[in-house]
Amino acid sequence: MNKEFKCIIILLVTITALFTACKPKAKPQLSVSTEKSKAYYTCSMHPQIHEEKPGDCPICGMKLIKVELTSSDNKTAGNITLTATQLQLAGIETDTVREENTGSEKTLSGTVTTDENKAEAISARIAGRIQQLFVRTTGEKITAGQPLYSIYSEDLQEAEKEYLLAKTQQKELHNPDVDYKQLLSAAESKLQLWGLSSSQIKALAASGKVSATTTVLSKIYGTVSEIAVHEGDYVTEGMPILKTQALGSLWVEAQLYANETVNYKENEKVSVSFPDLNGQVIAGKIEFINPELSDASKVDLIRVSVSNPQGLIRPGMQAYISLNNSGQRSLAIPVSAILTDGDGSKVWVKNMDGSFAPKNITTGTGNTSYISVLSGLKEGEVVVIGGAYLLNSEAIFKNGSSKTAIGSMKM
Repeated sequence: MNKEFKCIIILLVTITALFTACKPKAKPQLSVSTEKSKAYYTCSMHPQIHEEKPGDCPICGMKLIKVELTSSDNKTAGNITLTATQLQLAGIETDTVREENTGSEKTLSGTVTTDENKAEAISARIAGRIQQLFVRTTGEKITAGQPLYSIYSEDLQEAEKEYLLAKTQQKELHNPDVDYKQLLSAAESKLQLWGLSSSQIKALAASGKVSATTTVLSKIYGTVSEIAVHEGDYVTEGMPILKTQALGSLWVEAQLYANETVNYKENEKVSVSFPDLNGQVIAGKIEFINPELSDASKVDLIRVSVSNPQGLIRPGMQAYISLNNSGQRSLAIPVSAILTDGDGSKVWVKNMDGSFAPKNITTGTGNTSYISVLSGLKEGEVVVIGGAYLLNSEAIFKNGSSKTAIGSMKM
């Protein structure tokens, strides 16, 4: 019996050990503070695109940008934080809430033209035949010292011979009754008058030979707007060769009725917008108001000058001239900052920590540039005026709906 009892004890101990070894180990508890980051890829032009992997936008083909957010990054519900690269790719632009003129505006539709005050013409200095044109197309930019054309001129050849002869006489002859220096200076002045540069005259003196043709160099900077001759043409003195325009400064011309001229004054500042440049607005100045009405249509001409340092504005573009003459000023933001839906108007505000938050606002009257803010914003706050749709799309993706995003934001 003792032997059997020992066997039973051994069997029970073995079974107990087996059950203990097979018991599954407890999984480690995840820290409550551990948070999973959210990341997706979107298009700055089409923020409705949400992709899990990098690639190109299926609509426009642009490279998708990565938007990565964690709940720890934004302690306030609805806040969005983007990296510097994401801000640049998304085209985020901001402006400050401040007092602006929100009164009614007078708007005229106009057309961009060249500034005729900056136009210059290059004419033939002497009669001859155009052997070769070095500038063949309009729109080509030319600089001072650039070859324009070569000309065959018997009169110019004779003037070059006179210069070389005067230089030889000055060197070899020593007649006290002859002022060789004055003769040489007169011959050199004639060559300069007929289009030769100082460097060309020095080259002529060094070679001592008269060439069959002479190359005429440009003395101005500009963009060629007209070419009046062809190779082989015979030109006379004063005949136009080229016409150039300086496109760094342009005019915007518009027509208005006689009773509207009282609203505009010369040298007055106006705003000019260009639909072909995504509505870009620049400052302009009224240069001219025609004192005479057109005989046919009885309308007046107004001309506004605008600067064009980057060359983005081109003659022929459509433009809108806006003059705000009501003098009404109030706390305002640019019209482009406002997002409107069924729940009203809202804007995206940039916080001190660099994040962005949505705010509901109440707007008042305004014009095409600025709209007054009755409530929801304070002076000095920074609002998003470009790229707000991308932030709005991100808020919907993160919170499920735009209502959730702005629900916790106070007015």
